[in-house]
Amino acid sequence: MLQTVILKNNYQDSINLMLLTNRINDFDSVIMSQIMMGTDANKDILNNTNLLTSEAQEASANDLMIVVESDDEAIMDEVLPEIHSFLDDLSSNDSASEKKAATSWQEALEGLPDANMALFSIPGEYGASEMEKALNHNLHVFSFTDNIPLEDEVRLKKLAHKKGLLMMGPDCGTGIISSIPLAFTNVVSPGNIGVVGASGTGIQEVTTIIDRLGGGVVHAIGTGGRDLSDKVGATTMKDAIVALEHHAPTDVICVISKPPAKEVRDEVVQLLQSITKPVVAIFLGEKPESHEGKLYLAHTLEEAAHIAVDLANDEAVKANYFEKVDAPEVQTLAEDKVVKGLYSGGTLASEAGMMISEALSLEGLVKQEGYVLHSHGYDVIDLGDDIYTQGRPHPMIAPEVRIEKIEQYAKDSQTGIILFDVVLGYGAHEDMVSALLPAIKAAQESAAAEMRDLYFVATVCGTEKDPQNYQDAVKRLKEAGVLIAESNAKAVQLALLLKGIEITEADKEVKPYAGTTIEVPEVSEKVMELLTTKPRIINVGLQNFNESILTYGGQSEQFNWRPRANGNKKMIKILDALDAHKEMIDAENQKVLDKMKNAQPFLIDVVPAKTVIPELNEAQKTLLHAGPPITWDQMTGPMKGSCIGAALFERWAETEEEAESLLARGDVRFMPCHHVQAVGPMGGITSSNMPVFVVENRLEGNQAYCILNEGIGKVLRFGAYSEEVITRLDWIKDTLAPTLAKALALTEEGLNLNVLIARSITMGDEFHQRNMAASLNFLKELAPLIIKTDAPESEKYEVIKFLADTDQFFLNVMMATGKAIVDGARKDTLGTVVTTMTRNGVDFGVRIAETGNDWHTAPVNTPKGLYFTGFTEEDGNPDVGDSAITETIGVGGMAMIAAPGVTRFVGAGGFDDALATSNEMAQICLGHNPTFTIPTWNFQGTCLGIDIRKVVETGITPVINTGIAHKEAGVGQVGAGTVRAPLGCFEKALEAYAEKLGIVVD
Repeated sequence: MLQTVILKNNYQDSINLMLLTNRINDFDSVIMSQIMMGTDANKDILNNTNLLTSEAQEASANDLMIVVESDDEAIMDEVLPEIHSFLDDLSSNDSASEKKAATSWQEALEGLPDANMALFSIPGEYGASEMEKALNHNLHVFSFTDNIPLEDEVRLKKLAHKKGLLMMGPDCGTGIISSIPLAFTNVVSPGNIGVVGASGTGIQEVTTIIDRLGGGVVHAIGTGGRDLSDKVGATTMKDAIVALEHHAPTDVICVISKPPAKEVRDEVVQLLQSITKPVVAIFLGEKPESHEGKLYLAHTLEEAAHIAVDLANDEAVKANYFEKVDAPEVQTLAEDKVVKGLYSGGTLASEAGMMISEALSLEGLVKQEGYVLHSHGYDVIDLGDDIYTQGRPHPMIAPEVRIEKIEQYAKDSQTGIILFDVVLGYGAHEDMVSALLPAIKAAQESAAAEMRDLYFVATVCGTEKDPQNYQDAVKRLKEAGVLIAESNAKAVQLALLLKGIEITEADKEVKPYAGTTIEVPEVSEKVMELLTTKPRIINVGLQNFNESILTYGGQSEQFNWRPRANGNKKMIKILDALDAHKEMIDAENQKVLDKMKNAQPFLIDVVPAKTVIPELNEAQKTLLHAGPPITWDQMTGPMKGSCIGAALFERWAETEEEAESLLARGDVRFMPCHHVQAVGPMGGITSSNMPVFVVENRLEGNQAYCILNEGIGKVLRFGAYSEEVITRLDWIKDTLAPTLAKALALTEEGLNLNVLIARSITMGDEFHQRNMAASLNFLKELAPLIIKTDAPESEKYEVIKFLADTDQFFLNVMMATGKAIVDGARKDTLGTVVTTMTRNGVDFGVRIAETGNDWHTAPVNTPKGLYFTGFTEEDGNPDVGDSAITETIGVGGMAMIAAPGVTRFVGAGGFDDALATSNEMAQICLGHNPTFTIPTWNFQGTCLGIDIRKVVETGITPVINTGIAHKEAGVGQVGAGTVRAPLGCFEKALEAYAEKLGIVVD
């Protein structure tokens, strides 16, 4: 039985999730589990293991998928607390740090403005575009990230070379820059040797042996395993060699390469022969018979280290560095017994496979299904190959895969020797020896019980300064009966001695170089600056990589990266393309922001809608509605109910049945309020004789309109249309509106709404669900004027009493204010700022400055919140209304922190949740509006300018405070809560914006 839980917008590093998966898989009741982010690649992994559920299929790349197979129906009750505890520990470790991690490139670069390198450990499917950003920010790149397409590696390395930067990787497992250890790395003494290599255990083996020989390394520059392929052309290796040639503290250069393309090897050799510094090189898979010119060619990694140290000490290079290992005092194995190599490092595995194949005349190295040697029963496996690490931690981190293989091979009677490595250092398992010893001891005991010989032979790759303690690791392995050699080459030699096979190495002489040399290029200033200072690193991904950097004197800024656009590849491409136009877009957006910030809204009148909206004064019966365009047959219950009520109010019909027949026949034209400078709450229905507020934005000279608030109870805006509703609408038309109009006429310039709003937000209003302070301030301003009008005393009392009793009265004024502000901001502007958000019960619609009156829509969501007694979420209608105009200008749900008193009512929790909501909303806005400051937010201004780029990039959509209407016509309001705008409409807006700039992405 498969059970799935999706934790929305909960991005976690893949390595941490692999470790967490292993922990959950240890539960007795768990058959199998997988905890990973919802990327397409991860869904493929789930599918391949029959764990892909429908819920997981719908997850985004920023959603955490938890899939557990178990016969226990209540397994999640056991699993989820463990998962939350694990994640809480990660969060507490993060929060314990003095400095908050960056969540964007902008924050990261502001946090470390003089950064010169970016270290990546993020999923490969997103790596190329992020590395390109780093290079365009003039940062050298160290890519621990692998699975980057070859064509992207070629493109990135060409870009880096052009910009005078180093592109180290992809799949750069280890490195040392200015004696600062990076990624999966050992602590090696500083010195005068510079290493350039394929950036895995090859570098680790050579540098740790150099350290144990008393030498030191100043730089170990990783290239990635494909750098010497014919497609890449050794771009990074050649740039690094040139850099070390010009780096004065480097006296010796050591080159480590996996089997290269011949023509590329020749180019590298030509460059090495052209520089002035002594060089030792190893091209794995080759068995050199002599040295060539000034280039010393090694056969093994150990030999390369010995030659480098001699050169660094100005000592003559010996003809032979081979040292015989002492034969162990054990019985020689029978001829049919074979060696099985289980390596966590690919380069060490390749070296072992090469040496065994040479000694036994086997078929040579292969690369298939994790094997590097697979011949006549002799197997050497690279357990770090993709086949073993997809969805699982690297074997340097977690022992599970190697333990499985130990158990498998130990049961095979043909197995005589299990050869393995233990790699120490930062990033590696904190105590791999302890993790492996139980399986080793069990295998030894099982073999002894069956009266057969089984030997374990190991090499420990590390130094005395590594956090795991090199000598202690060696000691405990020896005590467990494991035969230990001081290098990988010696471990292979020892393993073969157990079969009575001795390895020897012939002397090598120096032969003249027969090729030509070239003029060595100059090195860029940026590369020299990297090599002559301590690195200043933006660490994009795994937080643990900061430890070695900071411990040894480097600087780092943690960037808690997550996929752009929820991993949507199309949106990522659009965002990447728009980055090239950032300066222009920002300038256009600033014009919109300035108009919003400097708007001057005044409430100047209350008039019948038909007097200011010509479309309502035509012969054709017309109703305005909330949201983007919609037809009668598409409308949900509450909007239809509001239409019926409006028809009754206008006396187009005498009964509900007549009204519904009129509307269904198509005798009434429907039009969005937004198309005629108006807005309407909930259903938004506005008819010709309904009075509207008139708000004038004196910055731009435009006006906006909104019907008056009906109060509470059964009201038209929520779809009610009883006699009580119509009677109240008549009173609003005949008494309330004329009285307010007369009062406003007594003002000199109307009611200055900026002043009223600024005052009310400091009193706890957010202007969507809570308008109490604003409504009372409105009454405070108008009550003296109402008294002065010539209206009958009874009507004055009724109006003042109604205003005093109607806490939400100001909402409709605020809506007209928002409409006036955004319509003014939309005039003659472009850019990516959202200038309308609205919903009609079916679709959520947005408009942006650039695309004018075009609607970008997606299916609307249903609010979550608190329901009145007798009602549940089943009764709630999908969200509806133009009132999201408040969130468009940064109040309402965007300013939740302004009204902590209302947060529980709308289902947002308490103060901390309100603060978190407003902080989250700030992430998708371009700034803050100083006109409306919020005391509970440290006097920050309200959010200003929702940017579709930020919404799509982060996957954070605006939060809207809203009332909840019953889904059936005539019932009315049944609750209140919050709703999220759907991401799809912002994605459509972004795509439309890109097309305006000529950017089309398939």
